[in-house]
Amino acid sequence: MSTNPKDRFERQAVIWWNPFSHQGKVYDLAHLHPKTVVYQQAAKGEKPACSYTVNVMFGLHCFTRGFPRGAQQPHPALLYADSREEREFDFQRYELSKRLPAIVESLPRRKCFHTGKGNFFSIDVVDDQGKHFEYDIFFAASRSSRGGLNLFVQSAYVRDPLHASSRPHKKPIAFFVILFNTLHDRPIKPPPK
Repeated sequence: MSTNPKDRFERQAVIWWNPFSHQGKVYDLAHLHPKTVVYQQAAKGEKPACSYTVNVMFGLHCFTRGFPRGAQQPHPALLYADSREEREFDFQRYELSKRLPAIVESLPRRKCFHTGKGNFFSIDVVDDQGKHFEYDIFFAASRSSRGGLNLFVQSAYVRDPLHASSRPHKKPIAFFVILFNTLHDRPIKPPPK
């Protein structure tokens, strides 16, 4: 088996999430199946219009969480696994994950940030019954061996005290810069603090 991260990324393209059942209720995950999005970048000045075909995949962390700290054993009825790990199904993350396809399609209009660790994130401000909170979406981009680009949504969760220090405070980077540089195999350096 290859250890090349790009090869591993390609294999993730075949993730079709099975529904999750709990206490007689079925939680459909079809909205997180792989899809293709074509992003259209308008012409600007001397630069012609451009389109990017992107294979979008969603990871396990978009609707599950790690086991609670200090827990002796995870709740067996909440376990959900992919080929690499087992985690607990998270009902809040699941509900918010229904927003992910629209968020991914709107990335060109959103602020994106470099984490400094080879991936990026964007923030969606959610208003739920008068309560505002930040929903952070982490993603990585790579060139596809079949042409075009891959975008892997690695994780998405509500910003809370447990995750308060993980978000870097840096200048935003345009989503089309991420796509262009990835497609042309150019490095994307984190902006200075």
